[in-house]
Amino acid sequence: MSALVLNGGGIRIEDVVAVAREGRRVEIAPEVIERLARARSVLDRAAGAGQKIYGLNTGLGANLGTSVAGDASAFQRQLLEGRSGAVGEPLPTDAVRAAMFARAAMLSVGGSGISPEILVALVAALNAGVHPVMPSLGSIGAGDLVLMSALGRLLIGAGEATYGNRTMPASEALSLAGLKPVLLAPKDGLSLINASAVSAGQGALAVADAAAALAQQEQAGALTMEGIGANRTILDPRLQAARPGAGQAEAASRLRALLADDREIAPTTLQDPLSIRCMASIHGALIAAIDGARRAVEIELNGAADNPLVLADDGIVMSTGNFHTPALALAFEAFGLAIAQTAAASAARFIQLTGSGRNDLPKYLSPVGGASAGFVPLQKTMAAIVAAIRHKANPVMLDFLPVSEGVEDHATQTPLAVSKTVEMIALWRRLVAFELMAAAQAVDLRKGSRLAPGTARVHAAVRSLVRPLQQDRPHGADAEALYAALSSGKWQA
Repeated sequence: MSALVLNGGGIRIEDVVAVAREGRRVEIAPEVIERLARARSVLDRAAGAGQKIYGLNTGLGANLGTSVAGDASAFQRQLLEGRSGAVGEPLPTDAVRAAMFARAAMLSVGGSGISPEILVALVAALNAGVHPVMPSLGSIGAGDLVLMSALGRLLIGAGEATYGNRTMPASEALSLAGLKPVLLAPKDGLSLINASAVSAGQGALAVADAAAALAQQEQAGALTMEGIGANRTILDPRLQAARPGAGQAEAASRLRALLADDREIAPTTLQDPLSIRCMASIHGALIAAIDGARRAVEIELNGAADNPLVLADDGIVMSTGNFHTPALALAFEAFGLAIAQTAAASAARFIQLTGSGRNDLPKYLSPVGGASAGFVPLQKTMAAIVAAIRHKANPVMLDFLPVSEGVEDHATQTPLAVSKTVEMIALWRRLVAFELMAAAQAVDLRKGSRLAPGTARVHAAVRSLVRPLQQDRPHGADAEALYAALSSGKWQA
């Protein structure tokens, strides 16, 4: 795999995934080093001329009016130590790598004034697999400073890090990787941490995961249409064009591709329940939400989100609010609601499949009948999962308190909006596994059924992991096997 070269722009969601999960190597274009050096000289000149520069010769937050003089490197180290207040379970390695790469991408734009050697050290640690232990709780979305302080401390050889699947002091991890701690120049510490890199990095992974989960949901929905004998005319492109809802035509096209067959299949029903009949509209709304989240994340990945910001071309340093991410938080709130809506529709189709018997399917999808419970007990588990998703879908971006003596009196809660979306995707995939199981059983029980090539592949993938239900047995292990395949990247249909 060729290295990904940072040149100050053009970073995509897929690049974050490649670096965070596939270990793609990162390099820095020579022009980026030149850009950073030029911005650094502008910053130094402004400070030398006596300009008050936040976080360089002033304190932070409520200490804005406090002048800072003396050992600049010591102050930057103090700045990192003082903001190391995150708690909770550490972020997973892929999320940490995503945050490291996101910050490197942002810094390569050139607005921070960071010393070029600090960016070089950050990329070297990323490539070497030296990762800070980064607790997950501490950011309210006014930049991810408290979370990102773990990264700053790593580069100076403080705190804990993981290397080679072991946790150890950061200084030891750097040494084992052949790296050395950095010496921070004025503002270098603040430049490392003053951006929403955790939110942007983890958000990029969430966008990629949701897109993959939607493809699996489409497979489950198409297989349900086969199993329940649904009316396929709802996917007619003329219907989608008549009311071109967001993403609707694309969603219908994808379902038609899965159901494409050389046979003429007459409708068996006039109108199906809404979770089936409106599938293209529901999935289309999620397609649009994924696109919105992608745009919001990629703006962050390719933007100069620093405060203060160095405008090298103009030779000035200005205070900004670019670290603030209300648009990113709002995109993820909408994203989460679209996931919840899609998940609820999947659950509704599961109930249709496993209920009292629709379209000549046996009650509870049990081939033996009588007192057999068939698939109906899973309805309770499904309902519990839907409740958890609904709970997480509640908006959080307005839940903040003024802090730092009222200087920071607004926040976005972007990290929480992103992290709850990540959790919702995992729960949603469990519902997709349930729908796949029930739809495959319905296909097996429908007399004379013959699948389209696309849905036949989906059915075969299910049956490679879960055998048909012949008599009541525990469903949990089957559901876990399907979920593991769906969430691990090993699902092939």
